[in-house]
Amino acid sequence: MIKPVGSDELKPLFVYDPDTHHRLMHEAESLPSVVISSQAAGNAVMMGGGYFTPLQGFMTVADAMGTCESMRMSNGAFFPVPVLCLLEDVTAIRGASRIALRDPNVEGQPVLAIMDVESIEEVSDAQMAFMTEKVYRTSDSEHPGVATFNSQGRFAVSGPIQVLHFSYFQDDFPDTFRTAVEIRNEIAERGWQRVVAFQTRNPMHLAHEELCHMAMERLNCDGLVIHMLLGKLKPGDIPAPVRDAAIRKMVELYFKPNSAMVTGYGFDMLYAGPREAVLHAYFRQNMGATHFIIGRDHAGVGDYYGAFDAQTIFDEEVPAGALDIEIFKADHTAWSKKMGRVVMMREAPDHTKEDFVLLSGTKVRELLGSGIAPPKEFSRPEVAQILMDYYQSLK
Repeated sequence: MIKPVGSDELKPLFVYDPDTHHRLMHEAESLPSVVISSQAAGNAVMMGGGYFTPLQGFMTVADAMGTCESMRMSNGAFFPVPVLCLLEDVTAIRGASRIALRDPNVEGQPVLAIMDVESIEEVSDAQMAFMTEKVYRTSDSEHPGVATFNSQGRFAVSGPIQVLHFSYFQDDFPDTFRTAVEIRNEIAERGWQRVVAFQTRNPMHLAHEELCHMAMERLNCDGLVIHMLLGKLKPGDIPAPVRDAAIRKMVELYFKPNSAMVTGYGFDMLYAGPREAVLHAYFRQNMGATHFIIGRDHAGVGDYYGAFDAQTIFDEEVPAGALDIEIFKADHTAWSKKMGRVVMMREAPDHTKEDFVLLSGTKVRELLGSGIAPPKEFSRPEVAQILMDYYQSLK
């Protein structure tokens, strides 16, 4: 199986030993504590599950700046984005060597992790601006990722962590949330050697389904891991339980047995386009995928990124040898009226736009909200029904 990034084995930071876990939970109640941001909580969950191997905790400002500048931390280790615990107020933990990090997304704000504090640093406006521009390629406060990153505070608390809970993800999505450890184990149990991963924050329509089939066939893969984001999205996006139900119905009806796994991970969307694509590839390698599909405007939002910037970054900016996972570079896929099947648009050079069945997201939402299924060339009827039921429930 493919090795994790920068390590011979996964290094999950979750405390699995029950006696140690119990002792740490008891200790945490007597430690100085602070409620962290949702983004920091997502980072802790990803480190807990082994997705961010070999990170041992939250970065210092120097390490974070290094990831933004060259995708390298101070020790030379590769990582594509800063993993910071940013706080507005550190009064409660100033001077403490060991603290409890509390979860902002669960009622009662329970302890999520314990940190051994290495430093508390104030991040300058110039440093924040530099990191924002490098990661998001814009400083526009209307960009949802920029707004979130800059709203967390200016104090960076760094140090190794021990994760004690997977936030709400394990409780709310018991059938879907999986750690990198669990996915690796299941890949091994299924006997898969070549595995392609597909990222989604939306329901999968026919074009997405066919793209996955194309990738599996062209890459000669044994299996597909559909890996959906379960964390916070921007307003208007379809909730995770609805996406989950729609995707599971599609896999049940249109994929061969033992050819696709439906899983999810606990993380808030960054909408960082190219940089987030590299992060996505990073943790897909850690979970055991050998290949990763990146299509048009991967992890983008609005018009902030070029259509294929999330593909070219692997050739232009990712350090040579940093990742072993291979990228399947896909174009937009759509139903060809001429050919009677879904194709990649670049592979149909004799087509005009009118030769494809293309619907905007707005149009699809209008149809579903009116109880009208999109055409069968766009969406499977069983998937459309689940989405129509959701939109009708909002009325």
